[in-house]
Amino acid sequence: MQPLRAIMTPVLIASAFVLFLSFAIRSSFGVFQIPIAAEMNWFRTEFSLAIALQNLAWGLGTPIFGAIAERLGDRRAIFIGTLLYSGGLVFSAFATTPLGHQMLEIMVGFGIAGTGFGVVLGVVGRAASDSNRSLALGLTTAAGSLGQVVGPPLAQALLNVMHWSSVFMVFAALILACLFCLPFMKTQYRASKTEIEETFASILARAVRDPNYLMIFIGFFSCGFQLAFVTAHFPALVTEVCASIRPDSLLAKMGVDTTAELGALSIGVIGVFNIMGTIIAGALGDRFRKKTLLVIVYAGRTLIAAWFIMMPVTPTTVLVFSVVMGSLWLATVPLTSGLVAYLYGLRYMGTLYGLVFFSHQLGSFIGVWLGGTFYDQFGSYTIVWWVGVATGVLSTVVHLPIKEAPRQAAVATG
Repeated sequence: MQPLRAIMTPVLIASAFVLFLSFAIRSSFGVFQIPIAAEMNWFRTEFSLAIALQNLAWGLGTPIFGAIAERLGDRRAIFIGTLLYSGGLVFSAFATTPLGHQMLEIMVGFGIAGTGFGVVLGVVGRAASDSNRSLALGLTTAAGSLGQVVGPPLAQALLNVMHWSSVFMVFAALILACLFCLPFMKTQYRASKTEIEETFASILARAVRDPNYLMIFIGFFSCGFQLAFVTAHFPALVTEVCASIRPDSLLAKMGVDTTAELGALSIGVIGVFNIMGTIIAGALGDRFRKKTLLVIVYAGRTLIAAWFIMMPVTPTTVLVFSVVMGSLWLATVPLTSGLVAYLYGLRYMGTLYGLVFFSHQLGSFIGVWLGGTFYDQFGSYTIVWWVGVATGVLSTVVHLPIKEAPRQAAVATG
């Protein structure tokens, strides 16, 4: 393994900054749920559908932007995504109806796709060496986690001093900083003879016929379901259900006086521990079988989610859940993207990972939408939380039979 300074190239640093900005804003939307719904007199379902559509558009847009990157170049794809992201936020600030807000969140979702994992991890994957690719992907993903640490508390702090529409405008300006990273995101990757000879149509046809690819596709569903549901609804759940914070507690001494502040903090705590989790997962992915690590991650998520919902919701259980879930939060991303690259090569990694990521975002759409729908019907998130536990069991099981054979071997025997 190369020294860390050899891995931290300008390409990786610039790519990490793009993910940092993209995820800082994306992870903050759950904080807006209560103030927007209260002011606009919208049902929780209506706001949830907007975020669900955003996640679905993100999933649909990821393979599209992967194809744009492979046809026109990574930097052009990120440029388009940045403009869509910023424009969607600006227009969302002036939305006055649930339908208008929902349609504009589709634009934001495509912007996230253009500045998110599909394109950015493709850049990093092509720039990294074979021996350090998984670690490089983990480091870049960790930057997105750092954005998650910063985004929700920043949004909550801004909401304390300005209207939610003004916060959207601030975020619209911030995402434009991605454009300054583009000159540094040029790779020197050269496709192998096998990759050059194999067309996109042929490798896509081979992938969709491969049970291993289909199992990865199915398994990534629960990742999206759990992450999007927690991001969109956990702050509200904590705000409404969690026991009050005692005035003499450590949280109160740190300035966290209300459950609303604890809800925003919990997303930040998840992000802090996610930084360590994704880096460790990336490093382990260069040494151990990625599918085995994915089984461990999904099993761990399932267990902590089941434990949390069976316990009384207190500041302590909220923080314990946030720490453990955060350690496993995006650990799936460097492992899943690295597994796709390992099986099918790097030339079409953006599109092939993008298609797998669509499953992730389909899960995100259902998790966010179902959370709002069930809340409006039953006044509780308990049922949909258990649905998330069930999907975690599915993903744990479905990764077990995956055959982690390198692409060359797959071609030779296929």
